[in-house]
Amino acid sequence: MSLTLPNQLTFVRLVLIPFFVVAVLYNHDLWALAIFVAAGVTDALDGLVARWTGQHSVLGAFLDPMADKLLMTAAFIVLSLPPLASLPQFHLDNRLPVWLTVLVIGRDVLIVILALLFNLALGVRRFPPTLPGKLATGIQMATVSFFLLFDALDRQSDLMRGTAVSACLVATVVSGLHYAWQAARELSVPGGDRRP
Repeated sequence: MSLTLPNQLTFVRLVLIPFFVVAVLYNHDLWALAIFVAAGVTDALDGLVARWTGQHSVLGAFLDPMADKLLMTAAFIVLSLPPLASLPQFHLDNRLPVWLTVLVIGRDVLIVILALLFNLALGVRRFPPTLPGKLATGIQMATVSFFLLFDALDRQSDLMRGTAVSACLVATVVSGLHYAWQAARELSVPGGDRRP
């Protein structure tokens, strides 16, 4: 196993996820925001460090997108939860719409299924992120950050919620369609001409 610095940063992001969830559920809003931002910083750093040092690895190629998807899935689920009888202290001033959470997770499931199918059917082991996919992830992280910030400030903002949710909706749908289009285009290429 290759525990390079980028991989260590990715492991840090994985470790931060349960702490983030607990912080949200127990209304430690500032801690939740700080942990989420720290996780986002590790996401940016592991890619930069890998490029600067040339420390690319198979483990990193697998762990990095998995850590991103686990973090975003956890964030969207916990920020769209209704009040819980078992956690009376849990309260969100700004709750993400459940339909948006379903859409975001659905897009990620689509990507995972496409990657698995490509691997099994075509032997394609790499399913690199696209520019629309990276932009969607960035907008999703910004949306979560805004909701956490406004919760930490004990403020509600219909404008903020509407703008952030709309941007997240558009980015998620566009990136999902782009992944599907890319997959269809790849499948239409004759086997001998397909990129490795």
